[in-house]
Amino acid sequence: MNQGKLVFSQLMAFLPLSTFRRCVAKHRGDHKVQDFTCLDQFLAMAFAQLTYRESLRDIEINLRAQAKRLYHMGLRCKTVSRNTLSNANATRPWQIYADFAQHLIAMARPLYAKEPMAIDLDATVYAFDATTIDLCLSVYPWAPFRAHKAAIKLHTLLDLRGSIPTFIHISDGKTHEVNTLDLLDIEPGAYYLLDRGYLDFQRLFVIHQANAFFVTRAKSNTKFKRRYSNPVDRANSNIVCDQTGVLTIFYSSQHYPATLRRVVVKDDTGKRITFLTNNFALKPELIADLYRQRWQVELFFKWIKQHLRIKTFYGTNENAVKTQIWIAVCTYVLIAIAKKRLHLPNSLHEILQILSLTMFETTPINQLLTPTEPDKHSEFEPQQLSLL
Repeated sequence: MNQGKLVFSQLMAFLPLSTFRRCVAKHRGDHKVQDFTCLDQFLAMAFAQLTYRESLRDIEINLRAQAKRLYHMGLRCKTVSRNTLSNANATRPWQIYADFAQHLIAMARPLYAKEPMAIDLDATVYAFDATTIDLCLSVYPWAPFRAHKAAIKLHTLLDLRGSIPTFIHISDGKTHEVNTLDLLDIEPGAYYLLDRGYLDFQRLFVIHQANAFFVTRAKSNTKFKRRYSNPVDRANSNIVCDQTGVLTIFYSSQHYPATLRRVVVKDDTGKRITFLTNNFALKPELIADLYRQRWQVELFFKWIKQHLRIKTFYGTNENAVKTQIWIAVCTYVLIAIAKKRLHLPNSLHEILQILSLTMFETTPINQLLTPTEPDKHSEFEPQQLSLL
């Protein structure tokens, strides 16, 4: 008797399978594949992400224990072998899952377009940063970082409405963060929040010419010539000065010939922080509040490292590592899509925690995540002594 769809199948029902098949066909992922298709690979790896599997053997044992339910999970293979999964991760093009992740992101962003932000600003705000994932150099020689250490960097452009990553680039540890600014498609009218590691005036001028805005921190040796000072209320705010001027060092002025705005504020400890921006319309307090929102991308990195499997990998070659990361991104965005479409009030962390223990149940997801109130008319009331 049919008891309903498995929770895992309910979640995977939000996947646009026709789009996935187009991505597979574009990169010929199923060329000469008979049994274990790219969709089987994706579902097995998504299951590993959702249930926090530690290794290929762990995935194999758990899926073989549920062999009679593989068909209902969407897998068309009779069993999942760790050797087969390992070979698929090592050889199937990771670009399949990178392209698919971009399609899922395009689905998720409209769902979060009206999501409130901590600041009242009618514009798209992005935070751009990178995080380093440490690796062993002897096991991952293709990802050099230090003399005796390997690493990869995850460069991410985060839309602050809903914390949806709109751009992700994976590089080795030696790649400098500022170089990935060249890969961004700058959106006119948007705000880009960057830390001091991205203080490259030639690249910032590209953002300015694209009619977008940036907010970044100045370095201690940044030379700035004031042309005009805007009045500020030092007595009732933490704003020290709000100035308009130009860069004075030769190469900096050549790379950024336009005027800049410098806003200096004091933090709670009295330390002065200097911001540079090409926006002259916003209040100086809002400039400081905008940059403070850049911390959301740091929280995003912390969240995915804690709740997704991107710190330990199931394979050692570059293709396997990138495949695992991109499928982890797909899983994150899929949960975000399901949260909105099912109108779930829970946080993404709560959803993942509950789903990780209920993958093989047949209860509808919205019922699983809806808190039940205790029955006030129950015959079996707890007989607890009141001590106070």
